[in-house]
Amino acid sequence: MPQDLSSKPNAGAERARTQVVEAKRLAARLTRIGLEARRIAASVVQGAHGRRRPGVGESFWQFRPFMAGEAALLVDWRRSAREERLFVREREWEGAQTFWLWADRSRSMEFKSHLSPTAKADRALVLMFATAEILVRNGERVGLIGATRPSASRSIIERLAEAIIATNAGAHGDIPGNVMLNRRSEAVLIGDFLAPESEIALAIEPMARLGARGHMIMVADPAEEVFPYAGQALLAEDERGMRLRVGDAAAFGERYRERLERHRGALSEMCRRLNWSFALHRTDRPATEALVSLAGRIAMASHEGTFAPSAPMGAG
Repeated sequence: MPQDLSSKPNAGAERARTQVVEAKRLAARLTRIGLEARRIAASVVQGAHGRRRPGVGESFWQFRPFMAGEAALLVDWRRSAREERLFVREREWEGAQTFWLWADRSRSMEFKSHLSPTAKADRALVLMFATAEILVRNGERVGLIGATRPSASRSIIERLAEAIIATNAGAHGDIPGNVMLNRRSEAVLIGDFLAPESEIALAIEPMARLGARGHMIMVADPAEEVFPYAGQALLAEDERGMRLRVGDAAAFGERYRERLERHRGALSEMCRRLNWSFALHRTDRPATEALVSLAGRIAMASHEGTFAPSAPMGAG
């Protein structure tokens, strides 16, 4: 029997309209978040973090004697005029690195309790955009994992936002998958990282084995920290469609906090073993705390070639 196909074009058109509405809503949200990120970045931005060795850059490094065979244009005549020999002014090398950013936008990140002014997803995007802004100002190249090529564009926030709208980057899964970064790369991963530690390790360890350095920022709602519930409660895990009815939420909360602490401890130890940094950031704390802490860890890694120990629990 012939099928009535008249409804299929209508269904497709309705789907397209829904996608357009969702894209516009996401664009408006990202515009607001981008403005906030740029404001925060401006408050914590630091000078270019040189590598403390001679090369191409703007910062003065040292004077050294002129060597036979070098071009005369390298001579610093003002310094040379003080003595009877020629000197060359060397500048500090400020070679650009490639930073790969990723922010979790899965359904668990939409959680926002009455104890927090913002959802985890919004805070993660603010941190990612502000990090990108700071890095580009410092002369680095920034890419969005799975979505863009590295760029040093001054409009990096807009480029990342456009890529998120076009690819829905970070909206699926608790961790980025199938990412292979080389030893000249540095990753900044921002999310709640509530997936099993073994799954997270499968995503992180291949990057580290290839020599890529990285930073994990675990974003948490304060309610996830203190579990402020009592009596009967229904716990929902939207990403996997799981539901758990709890008769005594206060007693359950004790077991929950112990398990959460073990999970975070395992992630912190994994990062320490892989020479990555790990930090916890609560959404009831200012975003600047996490940015200043991250900037310090990136600068330390650039100067020393290694990371300081993971930030203590509760630190930005």
